[in-house]
Amino acid sequence: MTHAQMIHENNTTSNDRLYIAFELSNSKWKLAFGNGMKKREKTIVARDLTALTDEIEKARKRFNMADDVPIYSCYEAGRDGFWIHRYLESVGVHNLVVDSSSIEVSRRYRRAKSDRLDANKLLSMLIRYLNGEQKLWSVLRVPGVEEEDARRLTRELERLKKEKVAHRGRIKSLLALHGIVLKGKENILEVLEMEKYWDHKPLPLRIKNEILREYHRYELVQEQIKTLETEKKALMESSKEPGKKIAALTNLKGIGPKSSRTLVLEYFGWRKFKNVKEVGAAAGLAPTPYNSGALNKEQGINKSGNPRVRRTMIELSWLWLRWQPESDLSKWFMKNFGPGKRMRRVGIVALARKLLVALWKYLETGLVPHGAVIDVA
Repeated sequence: MTHAQMIHENNTTSNDRLYIAFELSNSKWKLAFGNGMKKREKTIVARDLTALTDEIEKARKRFNMADDVPIYSCYEAGRDGFWIHRYLESVGVHNLVVDSSSIEVSRRYRRAKSDRLDANKLLSMLIRYLNGEQKLWSVLRVPGVEEEDARRLTRELERLKKEKVAHRGRIKSLLALHGIVLKGKENILEVLEMEKYWDHKPLPLRIKNEILREYHRYELVQEQIKTLETEKKALMESSKEPGKKIAALTNLKGIGPKSSRTLVLEYFGWRKFKNVKEVGAAAGLAPTPYNSGALNKEQGINKSGNPRVRRTMIELSWLWLRWQPESDLSKWFMKNFGPGKRMRRVGIVALARKLLVALWKYLETGLVPHGAVIDVA
């Protein structure tokens, strides 16, 4: 018996599982099938679910597998979101959505890259992961449809407010081209009618019309923001689970409705954490040490989690110091990173992680952070 035959004889993954790796793009999907010993590669039109079903069936026959063989698949998180995951789960495929930044790559200066190579790399890592290498990559937690949809509220509001600032800044820039300065919250339409060019002539027709069109877009964004703010208020006043958690966080002095909404809809409203390490790591607030030989340094936080939660927690930490000075967390910060000490910016990140853990415990068990003030008014 040859060495290859011995491996095949002893291999427990050869025909008891079908593995699929997806390399996704907008026009085509590269599929890599495997059974632990053999591989099969196919390309289908993107989002063609009928072709996908056919290719899975062909792979089963190619590998001489039973109709009820367990199927495991994976793809990288990206612009396609989670709908593919939900479809695969609905047809009995056990799917993993993988953080693309956690996938190991060659450290060579030049490395080959193609959809075929990427699909085969994902396939081999999927097999390794399912056979025990649990630290191989980071698998994302997929929110439910309602939980994912609820996050659109905060994200659209965030984007619209940036657009509003951009439109107003554009109007100011167009007026400045002709020596006109927009002050405060002046009515732009009145400014256009009253202001004159440097030689006391009206503004040129085309620049005036361009400013008017920009102003109409500005007004449209304002109306959309008002609509979303009304929806946000209704969510906060609702008796559903997100509304209750938002209200609970708002009761803590120093935490406002905007921060509470972001934390609940993006983080605490749907994620289930096993321990405090998961809470900090999922927000990207975990440390990244570099210890090699005599070299020992800290590289800062890994920033691998939700950036909105991380940004919110940094802001909340400064507010916590101001409004909750008698809490144990504030006292810890002042002792280690108080006035006159150089590491305050590093310390505020450490406080953000501690505060995030404390807020998680508060929402899960009702345990108020020690020394914190509840402001129910």
